[in-house]
Amino acid sequence: MTLIESLRDEFEHETATTRRHLARVPDDRLDWRPHAKSYTARGLASHLVECVGWTTRIFGADEFDIDPTSYSPFSAASVADLLRGFDATVDDGRRLLAVASEGDVARPWRLKIRGRQRFERTRAAAFRDFTLSHVIHHRGQLSVYLRLLEIPVPGSYGPTADEQF
Repeated sequence: MTLIESLRDEFEHETATTRRHLARVPDDRLDWRPHAKSYTARGLASHLVECVGWTTRIFGADEFDIDPTSYSPFSAASVADLLRGFDATVDDGRRLLAVASEGDVARPWRLKIRGRQRFERTRAAAFRDFTLSHVIHHRGQLSVYLRLLEIPVPGSYGPTADEQF
């Protein structure tokens, strides 16, 4: 299996698993947060959509230059809106990954903030950090939110106390 094939497989697994978690967030608890310093459920779930969106930034251009003062993050109005946004973002990422080659994943990608380069990595490394690992991290947080809200937590890599395989 090539690196790009492996990345495609990981993307498919992680996005399918993440969607199952997002679908369990209740509409009436979107503004709930476990602590004053924590994201709301809406904010955390919306951020997961943005994490998947890094796929298009990484595979769609050689760099991403962000201006934090003008950046407007995605914020879902409802769970239905969240899932529509997530599905569209996954589809966009899937299309770019489908045409990416081994050479593409080895090419450099840069993150800039207001024109100042913060780092340069291969696309594969940036994709693993900004999309895959980022999604896994925040999905783990979301699973804790679900547990605290007494909503059955879906499995990610095996069974949970709520779902035996």
